Amino acid sequence: MELVIKNLTKTYKNGVKAINNLSLEIGTGMFGLLGPNGAGKSTLMRTIATLQEADEGTITFGGLDVLTQKNELRKVLGYLPQEFGVYPKVSAEVLLNHLAVLKGLVNTNERKEVVKALLYKTNLYEHRKKNMGGFSGGMKQRFGIAQALLSNPKLIIVDEPTAGLDPAERNRFYSLLSELGENTVVILSTHIVDDVKELCTDMAIVNRGEVLLKGNPVHTIEQLKGKVYKKIIEKNELESYKQNHVVIAEKFLLGKPVIHVLSENDPGDGFIPIQADLEDVYFSQIFGRDQYQNALP
Repeated sequence: MELVIKNLTKTYKNGVKAINNLSLEIGTGMFGLLGPNGAGKSTLMRTIATLQEADEGTITFGGLDVLTQKNELRKVLGYLPQEFGVYPKVSAEVLLNHLAVLKGLVNTNERKEVVKALLYKTNLYEHRKKNMGGFSGGMKQRFGIAQALLSNPKLIIVDEPTAGLDPAERNRFYSLLSELGENTVVILSTHIVDDVKELCTDMAIVNRGEVLLKGNPVHTIEQLKGKVYKKIIEKNELESYKQNHVVIAEKFLLGKPVIHVLSENDPGDGFIPIQADLEDVYFSQIFGRDQYQNALP
């Protein structure tokens, strides 16, 4: 199965162009859609999930036309939106059973087994009698995955799934997500670079509704080999360095700024070469792309 998006465009009534002639091909496995808040990721996810219309373009999944065969696509879709609401006074087991009925699992014994298996899979079985209002953020997200898997989907979309989770819950969620991409197309939409680094074998960086870069995360890092340098500077020097270098990242070490710059040649002046990582790839596309291209001879 492959999801193919061609020349997709969406402009809202207020004039904001959320998706701008975007094209992507996404195959089986975990695919990371990486970009800042407001980049158009959620608009794209809702469009794929048949929750809103596109102005132009096409989306196909296998033999399905996603934009015209919405009901058929929904039968093979699992979707965890960015904002996933629950009924706080209903237990996880009861709510998942109810959602299973809505998904078409009408056979009582079959539904009972599916619900039980998914609660085990998401490590929620021991909490199945607990009301959802008492769940932590991570537990709610795991429940969200459970409901997304009810129909044994061929396409799974998870939108900003780890935002707001503490490190322990994020790791548990990573473990769960990593099992899903073996025989399924899984799209992980996020602004958190670590999500993609930990989970995805293919990715795209998007901003302002456009694809800036697509490829294997490891390969994209290799493309920056020998081009990233860092230096510890004083706070009052930051603006000056931004004017004279392509600064792609700013961090702090012992209270002092550490900047990463992108350069075809050794910039000297105390900069030291470093091994690029996926965060450098991301920031080079989001913040340094135009500046870097303009600096090339």
